[in-house]
Amino acid sequence: MSFVVASPEMVAAAASDLASIASTINAANGAAAIPTTGVLAAGVDEVSAAIAALFDAHGQAYQVISAQAAAFHQQFVQAMTAGAGAYASAEAANALPMAAALDVVNGPVQALLGRPLIGDGADGAPGQPGGAGGLLYGNGGNGGNGVAGQAGGVGGAAGLIGNGGNGGIGGTGAIGLPGGAGGAGGWLLGNGGTGGIGGQGTAGAGGLGGAGGAAVGLFGHGGTGGIGGQGAAGAGAAGGVGGVGGFLYGNGGDGGNTLVGSDGAGAGGDARLIGDGGNGGYQGSNGTGGNGGNGGWLFGNGGDGGAANLLSTGGNGGSAGLFGNGGDGGWGGSNSVGGTGGAGGTLIGNGGNGGNSVFTTGSGGTGGNGGAAVGLIGSGGDGGTGAVGFAGATGGNGGNGGNGATLFGNGGAGGSGGSSAGVGGTGGNGGTAALIGNGGSGGAAGVAVSPSAGGNGGNAQLIGNGGIGGLGDSGGTNGTNGTRGTLLGDPLDVVNAPTEALLGRPLIGDGADGAPGQAGEAGGLLYGDGGNGGNGAPGQAGGAGGAAGLIGNGGNGGIGGPDFNGHPGGAGGAGGWLFGNGGAGGIGGLGTAGAPGVGGVGGAAVGLFGHGGAGGASGFGQIPGAGAGGDGGVGGLLYGNGGDGGINYFASGGTAGAGGDARLIGQGGSGGFFGGNIAGGGGTAGNGGNGGWLLGNGGDGGAADDAGTAGNGGNAGFLGNGGAGGWGGTDSDGGAGGAGGTLIGDGGDGGDSVRTTGNGGTGGSGGSAVGLIGSGGNGGAGAAGTGGAGAAGGTGGNGGNGAMLFGHGGAGGSGGSSDLAAGGTGGNGGRAAQVGDGGTGGAAGVSAVAVAGTGGNGGNAVLIGNGGNGGPGDSGGPGGTGGTGGTLFGQNGSNGA
Repeated sequence: MSFVVASPEMVAAAASDLASIASTINAANGAAAIPTTGVLAAGVDEVSAAIAALFDAHGQAYQVISAQAAAFHQQFVQAMTAGAGAYASAEAANALPMAAALDVVNGPVQALLGRPLIGDGADGAPGQPGGAGGLLYGNGGNGGNGVAGQAGGVGGAAGLIGNGGNGGIGGTGAIGLPGGAGGAGGWLLGNGGTGGIGGQGTAGAGGLGGAGGAAVGLFGHGGTGGIGGQGAAGAGAAGGVGGVGGFLYGNGGDGGNTLVGSDGAGAGGDARLIGDGGNGGYQGSNGTGGNGGNGGWLFGNGGDGGAANLLSTGGNGGSAGLFGNGGDGGWGGSNSVGGTGGAGGTLIGNGGNGGNSVFTTGSGGTGGNGGAAVGLIGSGGDGGTGAVGFAGATGGNGGNGGNGATLFGNGGAGGSGGSSAGVGGTGGNGGTAALIGNGGSGGAAGVAVSPSAGGNGGNAQLIGNGGIGGLGDSGGTNGTNGTRGTLLGDPLDVVNAPTEALLGRPLIGDGADGAPGQAGEAGGLLYGDGGNGGNGAPGQAGGAGGAAGLIGNGGNGGIGGPDFNGHPGGAGGAGGWLFGNGGAGGIGGLGTAGAPGVGGVGGAAVGLFGHGGAGGASGFGQIPGAGAGGDGGVGGLLYGNGGDGGINYFASGGTAGAGGDARLIGQGGSGGFFGGNIAGGGGTAGNGGNGGWLLGNGGDGGAADDAGTAGNGGNAGFLGNGGAGGWGGTDSDGGAGGAGGTLIGDGGDGGDSVRTTGNGGTGGSGGSAVGLIGSGGNGGAGAAGTGGAGAAGGTGGNGGNGAMLFGHGGAGGSGGSSDLAAGGTGGNGGRAAQVGDGGTGGAAGVSAVAVAGTGGNGGNAVLIGNGGNGGPGDSGGPGGTGGTGGTLFGQNGSNGA
């Protein structure tokens, strides 16, 4: 009998069901006993005597038959129970030779080369590297977390097919020890492992984040760089760089975040032939956001530069390859500059947009310059918006638009200047067009009390119109219009004249930007982008972005105006009915003495193809609790990603925007980051958007800062992986990973809990794979306990469960370390699918004072597969129990040391 038809569990369950039926039969017999045996005595007449005799005979016959049925049922249940036991014994007997055969195959290779042919590598002991995966198939083991004074172990390398192991967390020390590098992916197929988090520095800087593992084979994504460790008195360490993608296809890994200190965040990894560059890491203090990685040299977009915190400069966007768009520059901090957009493809592609400067405690920072289109065809990126001037300080200048390509392409628009209660920022200049194309529009001046000038329009070259100069404010000069092409101005003026007169909008062409606080004009009915909404004057909301027509992008919403309570940013305009992206929501206005303005909602991609616009960031205010980032817009009906949620940095207790959902095919948008550091507890980061219902990954949850709540990863659709949970802030838990696709897909990894001033927060649980095929996500690592006496390390998150048919359980997260108490308990490994291995239990956190910590239990296999190994304990604490092997084939996992 094939195990596909029946299994010991099924037979045993059937026997149990039959046994329960017996009680029902007995109850029925008892109920029938009185009416069938308690017949009234016969009367004196012959008819009564005959009736009584008939019923008496029937009653006696029923009692005989019911006794026979009960006996038969009991015999049948006994036979079924015996059959289930015999079947289970036979399966166990058959599994032993198969396990022995695998041992025979692995034994010589293990003895000769020190690694198996098939199987996962073992996790490393504290500070030691993870074991290599099987030469043919298997993942590398995770590097061990370092004890005090010891670096994190390097993740083990995979063999032909498999993922590299994650690097271990660096140990504590006067200067924190570095996290281990992620292991290399398989030579044919596999992703690089994630770099380990840097260790805590008790008297100086934290440890460096480990580098993400490279995808050394033909296919695979580079690993994410590790987060830089937290040091004493505001000192920190750099995040690890992301790993490179596979030779033929694969994205570079994202750079690691840097939470404190002046060291820069990790740069995103480069793609190689085809793939996108990784995004630069976030800089949480006064360094520089990581630069985005470069796209594949044949096809691929550059990664976005990392966003920056208060005193930081945004990272630059990565450059594209032969075909592709440059990455956007990262947002800049107070008195700093947004990152420059990356260059477009060397043949075809647009330059990336410059990063907005959004945080301020004094003079506003300058928006980043848009990236140039350096190939034959492509438009320059738009310049970033200057930041609001705080308390009457000068607003930041807008960034300049990037130049168009050599042959066809428009110049990028200049960024708007930042508003102020004093002097507003100057608008950025528009970029120069290609030989054929229009110059970019100049940016509008920041809304202010004193005069401020608009930016100049970009020039056309051979055929095309010059860009319109930006509007000045409060008596400031308007920007100069760009010059038209030397051969011919825009020939579309003749085409557009009838529709302009009849419908008030062109047939082909971009809509004009709105006046202060007014909506941008709609784009051309056939082709054209909507105009940007005007920035709000004091007491005025930002204008909504204009909608596109058939093909084109929606305009960006304007910045909300300053007031006692800041005014909301404008909503992004809708993308084209056929093709086009939604516009970004505007940044909320400055609350001079009250609450900040909320960010505008990202524009929807209402057509068949296009990405949703990003939600606007919350403004800056003086009181906690009221700010909110805008939600990202939804993607196109057939294809398109949801927009990212807007961040809510300043408004303690508020919320960040949720990532927008994809619809049919596309990725969910990432949830907005929440900081919340004004005299109060943190708020809630945004949840990742859901992937397209047919194909698409869920978006990552937003990261939390201080005591905020991390966002959960979005769920995948029919095919796709769940999004990763956001990392938790001070004394808070990491977000849970999203669920994998309902047919095929892995669950998202749980977010790490990375910052603490007391007991460490718990790592987020890995998302489960809920379909037929897929592995559960790994649990997030618990945070270190650093709050003095009795501050325990956080518990690692549990790994997600595997899918219904094929898939491994996710690994449990490592427990957080502690200086003066027990390290956190490791998370439990997830249960496997019917065919697959259980997840490895997480290692206990390292205790600097040798207080025992407990490792997580390994996950169980179900039918075919090995149980996960239990995580190692610490300082004499018990290791986790190994998971049970499959009932048909598989070995039990080893108990943790």
